[in-house]
Amino acid sequence: MGRKRLKKGVLEPRNETLESVIPMFLTSREAQGVTEATIESYRSHFKTLRNYLDLSISFDDLCKEDIDEMVVAMRHKGLAHNTVASYCRVVRTFLSWCNAEGYTDVEGPKIKPKETIKETYTDEELEILLRRPPKDADFPEYRNWVMFNFLLNSGCRAGTISAIQNRDVFLDKKQVLYRHTKSGKVQVVPLCNQMVRILREYMSVRKGEPEDYLFCNQYGEYLCSRSVSQAIRKYNQKRAIRVSSVHAIRHSFARKFLLDCGGDAFTLQKLLGHSTLAMTKHYCAIFDSDITENYDKLSPLAQMTKQKEKIRR
Repeated sequence: MGRKRLKKGVLEPRNETLESVIPMFLTSREAQGVTEATIESYRSHFKTLRNYLDLSISFDDLCKEDIDEMVVAMRHKGLAHNTVASYCRVVRTFLSWCNAEGYTDVEGPKIKPKETIKETYTDEELEILLRRPPKDADFPEYRNWVMFNFLLNSGCRAGTISAIQNRDVFLDKKQVLYRHTKSGKVQVVPLCNQMVRILREYMSVRKGEPEDYLFCNQYGEYLCSRSVSQAIRKYNQKRAIRVSSVHAIRHSFARKFLLDCGGDAFTLQKLLGHSTLAMTKHYCAIFDSDITENYDKLSPLAQMTKQKEKIRR
């Protein structure tokens, strides 16, 4: 239970430490429906935060200067601005919960992350990764190729692809159902004809029950999101491709959808599973330089004033 307020803005004394209430904070977030991946992210952040903030300090002793010193220590350690912003976001969320529970009046720091250019694959790298493995390739190699194709078809997250079950794939409708998404909402995404052909063959090899997971290990067992990321990394490294993250495929999907395929931000929002257009606008912003390079194809002025070619014999 939280502390009582003796007067306006004054809390009754309590000697709980930050560390002692972290489990309660995590339980509260889990009860609110926060994903397992987010809970694990919180745990990882708190583990590292011990290097910069004394979590054994009591709430009665905690003050704004402690939080400021934490941020300064991170900067002196050489942490990148956006890394600092990520830790501060977790601290702010945690202290906001502590405020609501009556443990403290201290608030977390507001540090806005800087816009960065996201790493994407080149077309040459994508072509290498899309090459079908040889017929004698083992199941993991073949599965990784199918997964890469699927990720480039949909731009989904590792946690989403790991949760797809056989029953979620509707090849006749060219659709896949996502039961596990970051927003917690069920999502239906389309499949291109090429992906339908690849999945039809893959599922005839993978087999399994309707409730079995679509992408499994060689024994038909579940692949967690971390295993999916590791499989993609291994698949890329085997082909000497430097970029190797699932998120880089997501960024590449967004880039090619917007710039090469003529897609629009609203459709991209639905495909990426963003609850608002704000995050999708972030994806659009990071490709500004690409838009500049291709602007002759997009500019109404360029299209209206381009020279007409004469018919020549």
